[in-house]
Amino acid sequence: MRFMRSAGILLHPTSLPGPYGSGDLGVPAYHFIDWLHAAGQALWQMLPIGPAGMANSPYMVSSAFAGSPLLIDLQELRELGWLDNFEADGFCNISDHRIDYAAVTRFRMEKLQAAANKFFRVIRNGQRDQYESFCSSEKYWLDDYALFQSLNWHYDGQEWTGWETKLARRDPATLRAAEKEFGLDIQFHKFIQWCFVRQWNKLKGYAHERGVQLIGDIPFFIAGHSADVWAHPEDYSLDENGIPTHVAGVPPDYFSAAGQRWGNPLYRWEVMKEKKYQWWVERFQKTFELFDIVRIDHFRGFESYWEVPAKEKTAIHGEWRKGPGEDFFKIVRKKIGKLPIIAEDLGIITDKVRALRDALDFPGMRVLHFAFASGPDHEYLPHRYNANCVVYTGTHDNDTTCGWYAKASEHEKDFVRRYCQTNGSAIHWDLIRLALQSHADIAIVPFQDVLGLDSESRMNIPGTIDGNWEWRFTWDQVGSYPAERMYELSALYGRTDPNKLHLL
Repeated sequence: MRFMRSAGILLHPTSLPGPYGSGDLGVPAYHFIDWLHAAGQALWQMLPIGPAGMANSPYMVSSAFAGSPLLIDLQELRELGWLDNFEADGFCNISDHRIDYAAVTRFRMEKLQAAANKFFRVIRNGQRDQYESFCSSEKYWLDDYALFQSLNWHYDGQEWTGWETKLARRDPATLRAAEKEFGLDIQFHKFIQWCFVRQWNKLKGYAHERGVQLIGDIPFFIAGHSADVWAHPEDYSLDENGIPTHVAGVPPDYFSAAGQRWGNPLYRWEVMKEKKYQWWVERFQKTFELFDIVRIDHFRGFESYWEVPAKEKTAIHGEWRKGPGEDFFKIVRKKIGKLPIIAEDLGIITDKVRALRDALDFPGMRVLHFAFASGPDHEYLPHRYNANCVVYTGTHDNDTTCGWYAKASEHEKDFVRRYCQTNGSAIHWDLIRLALQSHADIAIVPFQDVLGLDSESRMNIPGTIDGNWEWRFTWDQVGSYPAERMYELSALYGRTDPNKLHLL
């Protein structure tokens, strides 16, 4: 489907300021929505918001449906009386610009546990009824998730394939016994999800009041150590012990000469089709409850995906396998209706992938960092766009624009300077202008580029596991100029109300 001509910012909520070691759904999130409104931005794009798994990656979530406990606003729980007053114990020395995930997780989970204990011990009003209603309506995924997380705690994060055999294989009598044994922990994890959804819906409502829509992100694959794979092993390419026989990844490309061995288990599409893709339908329904628009990461997997033998250490020795194709989306669309989707179509893209994307009328992505390596015929150069696409200066997997330019080849530097008619001294604003003036219906700019930050503020380096997803900003880095400049450029190029245009 086509989207209105508009502009937005890419920023994960964990990157927001805040006193408790990482950004969350609290006051700074509302402040950022105000900033978006002032800057003439109609879209806030995020990375996946589920509970992060291996290496703190939001693309290795432990549930396709749950929200991250790290995003819950602790201050709101204090205001509700569920948390006693506390200081940010030990957090005064934690960097405002990097997330220490081990410390943040320990601190926040302790506070959430205290809030849950008081809630279940004291609260008997309508809020308790709301909690019970939530548990009932979300039962289709919440029961498995809460039990999985409780067992995950009990086994200290050990892969579920290493749990007691009857638990790993979901013997009904053993599961019933576990539900009784870990009843309080199960209740706690359900409480967390209720808090998350309650706070999220309030934030989403505020965004809509300010004319801002939210763009979410669906990872194509799910982590092997997840509630979904444990609860439905028949849907995945696993052996009799639950160990993947083949795993997901991509072959060598721009990001990595050895490819990327993601390690996620692959889907048994024929089994899912027999179930009329029910898990996927429910996943899309849940995501569209949270977001207005959804970006599908690794969209090409629906046409074909890279299958890597699990024994391989890299993704080099794999092969392409056929995905479910257009039939999948016909079934999902029949169940859900309109699908406001952005197709992430980066990397090795074939004519068949393009044909699937176009048949579904999904906009693809264009990344300016990739546009200047060759010549004027490159498809990511703005003069080559059709309108039904989304342009980015860079993505979460790219360097910042300032970092990219500093490391670019002399050919790329010369080409981008001549293309933008600039000397490159403010290259981030040159590329932002290029994105905003392009024909693309939507233009998205990472917040690091708006602030003109260097490689130290990069969000992720594909193919690595250390130091990613940690970047945060502070409001003293922002000032008034970026919002004014974004508003001016967005208005000049028809992406916000031109009647309010103010020249600097």
